[in-house]
Amino acid sequence: MSGEKSQDRHLVRGLGLKEAIALVVGSIIGTGIFLKTGIISQTVLSPWLVMLAWTVAGLLSLAGALTYAELGGLFPKAGGEYVYLKEAYGSLTAFLYGWMRFWIGAPGSIAAYGVGAATFLSGMITFSEPWMKTAVAISFVLFFTALNCLTVKFGGALQTFLTALKVLILLVIVGGIFFLSPGTNAHFQVPTEWTGWSAFGAALLAALWAYDGWNNLPMVAGEVKNAQKNVPLALALGTVLILLIYGVVNYSYFYALPFSEVLTSSSKLYPQALPVATKAAATFLGVGGVAFLSIAFLISALGAMNGSVLTGARVPYAMAKDGLFFQRLGWVSPNTHVPVTAVWAQGIWACVLALSGTFDQLTDYVVFSSWLFYTLCGVSVFIFRRRLAHLPRSYRVWGYPWVPVIFILCAALLLLNTLWTNPAESFLGLIIIVIGIPVYWFVFRHRETSN
Repeated sequence: MSGEKSQDRHLVRGLGLKEAIALVVGSIIGTGIFLKTGIISQTVLSPWLVMLAWTVAGLLSLAGALTYAELGGLFPKAGGEYVYLKEAYGSLTAFLYGWMRFWIGAPGSIAAYGVGAATFLSGMITFSEPWMKTAVAISFVLFFTALNCLTVKFGGALQTFLTALKVLILLVIVGGIFFLSPGTNAHFQVPTEWTGWSAFGAALLAALWAYDGWNNLPMVAGEVKNAQKNVPLALALGTVLILLIYGVVNYSYFYALPFSEVLTSSSKLYPQALPVATKAAATFLGVGGVAFLSIAFLISALGAMNGSVLTGARVPYAMAKDGLFFQRLGWVSPNTHVPVTAVWAQGIWACVLALSGTFDQLTDYVVFSSWLFYTLCGVSVFIFRRRLAHLPRSYRVWGYPWVPVIFILCAALLLLNTLWTNPAESFLGLIIIVIGIPVYWFVFRHRETSN
């Protein structure tokens, strides 16, 4: 096929509202809801403060999702945040975001999910050699990368199936606890003593990690049917659904377990202990709860990985189409209409990170920079309201201007808190971004094309 015809290939809108909601929900539900409640409890030392941290984190995520919903309806293109940043602040800011996402953000998350899935599998199958777990993790990454080189409709259907399975598992846990376990609301009767804003901020960050992924859907907006309507609707409905699910699940943990059991769940303080979800499931499943939760963790990690693979590759694709990244990453398969080169490049680099064993440290470094870009995207709503006031909008953020203002202010406070509590990681995250500046100026700036 000639180069000209190759340039004419485009993505197809194969994702409906159901698949879009599944991407939001499935990208958010990873392993955090199964693990983080114990860690948060150790920080704030009260069931009610734990519930408050989950609620505030959920409302903050909802404010972000509603803010992004207006942006997604205004720019229903592949790339999500990259597109918003480029339109609001110019090519350099957008490039730096995409640079961070391509090298660390997306592949680091995929590697983490792969290793997490292999770790959960090791709870059911004994690996005779340590390298076997890494090999399984890489196999998972390559398998889901290959699946996402098929049509986006197939990827969306797979995401819908995995998301439905994850939600069903959580419903089984909640239903089993309330109807079959000897739980009691008396477990909430623990003296509540305020542990300080710094501790609550740390708890909030832990809960936000479990909510992360609400921003992934706009990356595939160019493949969503009736995107101007369905992207905002899926963001809002999906995030509200997660807020309700997380609230009920966390309440069920405290109903099932004495607070002392929640406090001693798996964490850095208790590395050999069972996760809080496993302990809660064991109250009605007995020893079978361990095996059940191992399967649940595995399915949840793989579902989140599939969502990350599907959405993450669209950022370097959009950059390449604008001439701001390696041109080959903008290639679209004539058969599946998927940017397969970008998908494989992302998958192979994720395998390298999994082999290196440094993905956890690397993803820690970009927490600060990720929230920096989230904040900038939030501010862009006000920029576009003024600069593009004449353009029709399928959705206007509910509660404007207060909802985006709250999101921006809370994001800014989180940035300051992260700088205060994790200065080294924040600084290294900024270094990763700064490295992209000379690359942009000397390699890609003169290649930019107008679309």
